[in-house]
Amino acid sequence: MNTKQLRNTLLLMACSFIWGTAFVAQSVGGGYMGAYTFLAGRSWLACVFLLGLMGARRANQRRKGVRVPFFLQRKTLAVGGLCCGTALFAASVAQQMGIPGTTTAKAGFLTALYVVLVPVCGIFAGRRPDAKLCCCVTASVAGLYLLCLAGHGTLSLSGSEWLLLLCALLFTGQILLVNHFSPKLDGIQLSFAQFFVVSVLSTVGMFLFEQPTAQQFRDAAVSILYCGIMSSGVAYTLQIEGQKDLDPTIASLAMCLESVFSALAGWLILHQTLTPTELTGCALMFAAIVASQLPSKKRRGTTAQE
Repeated sequence: MNTKQLRNTLLLMACSFIWGTAFVAQSVGGGYMGAYTFLAGRSWLACVFLLGLMGARRANQRRKGVRVPFFLQRKTLAVGGLCCGTALFAASVAQQMGIPGTTTAKAGFLTALYVVLVPVCGIFAGRRPDAKLCCCVTASVAGLYLLCLAGHGTLSLSGSEWLLLLCALLFTGQILLVNHFSPKLDGIQLSFAQFFVVSVLSTVGMFLFEQPTAQQFRDAAVSILYCGIMSSGVAYTLQIEGQKDLDPTIASLAMCLESVFSALAGWLILHQTLTPTELTGCALMFAAIVASQLPSKKRRGTTAQE
């Protein structure tokens, strides 16, 4: 088993755990303010948190006599931050606008469809997942269906659900962009640049389309703190670090576990029930991740991700 691949997959699973448990905070915070306002609040907080991390790391380097520029590879960092941040902003807005118009079950299923879209887009980029990964993706989608949709009605799409499908496509783009830029850049710096772009764009949207007040921020303070520091600052940095030198198909498999962790968090924290069918869906998705880490038979040529 590739130790580095396993380490990076575990980082992405930790990222999914944070995103999944942040679902409650996002729901609560969204009840106090609009989508752009909440996104702006959490994103600016993430920038402050990440800037603090970079400052602490630089101070530690200087104590050791190491002197390097505060921002490395500035041109590539600016391009990477703009591309990844724009994709993340668009995906987040589409998700927040689509969620109120459908059930949580459908929202979770449609958003996590990037687990299929990532390998499909990878084929056009010249990456062909092997048979094992194709089986893992199929099992994961089956698990998503059992967890999110079994017993919840049909999958006919409303306007809001088309927005969530667009969200899945945009998250696919963000995953592939991170896969492209993360090996070239420092993870914390790319995360900061990404969220700086999200912060600016969401702030423009906030003042154009919403009426933010200080009371809204006071009411949603706990939600913004958790989502800003943990979900944005920590989890998206883990995503960038975890995707380095990792097949994007495996990365998407690990990150779609957000739906599982969200359901389990609701079960443990909010005492929501999980049916045997839903538990079977969770087990299938976990099994797909474990199977993706098992050694494959030697293949001719290069691996899917070098």
